[in-house]
Amino acid sequence: MSFFAERLGLRAPIIQAPMAGVQDHRLAAAVCQAGGLGSLPAAMLSLEALHAELSALRAATTDPVTDARTPPFNVNFFCHHAPEPDAQRLAQWHAVLTPYYQAFGLDAAHIPTGAGRVPFSQAAADVLEAFKPAVVSFHFGLPAPELVQRIQSWGSLVVSSATTVQEALWLQARGVDAVIAQGLEAGGHRGMFLSDDLSNQQGTFDLLGRMVQAVRVPVIAAGGIADAAGVAKAKALGAAGVQMGTAFLCTPEANTSALHRAALQSPAAEHTALTHVFTGRPARGIENRLMRELGPLHPAVPAFPLATAALAPLRAAAEARQCTDFTPLWAGQNAALVQARPAPELTELWCRAWLGA
Repeated sequence: MSFFAERLGLRAPIIQAPMAGVQDHRLAAAVCQAGGLGSLPAAMLSLEALHAELSALRAATTDPVTDARTPPFNVNFFCHHAPEPDAQRLAQWHAVLTPYYQAFGLDAAHIPTGAGRVPFSQAAADVLEAFKPAVVSFHFGLPAPELVQRIQSWGSLVVSSATTVQEALWLQARGVDAVIAQGLEAGGHRGMFLSDDLSNQQGTFDLLGRMVQAVRVPVIAAGGIADAAGVAKAKALGAAGVQMGTAFLCTPEANTSALHRAALQSPAAEHTALTHVFTGRPARGIENRLMRELGPLHPAVPAFPLATAALAPLRAAAEARQCTDFTPLWAGQNAALVQARPAPELTELWCRAWLGA
């Protein structure tokens, strides 16, 4: 058993990756109850919604007889620097999208703007403190040192994603309790924060091996791990745990849309790419029309997360026609291994793989 699993009282260190937009507390609770670490994504939640989801997760992981909260859980936040809107860049982005608006009969003169995702804050910490989750994890680095210290003062572990050894060392120097080695195969947003250079991004198992040698804190493997063989390989390479996201997308406990599920279970899932056209930051998803026609990286895309709002009407209009041309179909490179089985069954399978049972 790894230190990470023992510290948290997990059956095995199988961590369900937080996936904003495709899950809520139900998936996290199902994984927790099966002996893994369920995660609640908070990047897109208002403070009121965060409180409601945390309350629901606590209720779902509390013994109704003894009122004892036994399974630990993780809450995840983004900690990006909110950008100042660039009027010229937004105008360029809207000009790129105008032909699509016109094709769908949408009003291109009123393309919406806005962020949609806010970084972790003192206000979010105020909500979180009442729940004191076992783990609080971050994407895109760490919040201010005083916020990290505040979280750890409750007894919560602080964990963050690293996509390079340099990022892992940076996180270790700032007091994290564990690092997530996010390999290039991972679905969703890259957690990169020291550099936006994609050429230094490595595959999961290469990155894991280097990171385990470089840092003293536990290292959790993430990216493209979607079956028992991947779990066992990560453990053999020194991982203290495994974080899996795409592998849970077709479970009944996930909120993944029918269109997204269909894409994951089709030949299209073999073709994923890194793109920033949906949000302004590189993220891996199944290739679709927007990615192909604009290219996965486009010079007019505004800074994260300002690209998102303008795409929302296009996505809604296309999905109403059962079309995913403008939908971010986040998925890792091993999406073809995804199984449409209940989350507790999958967690059990992967716990057994970790334990060698």
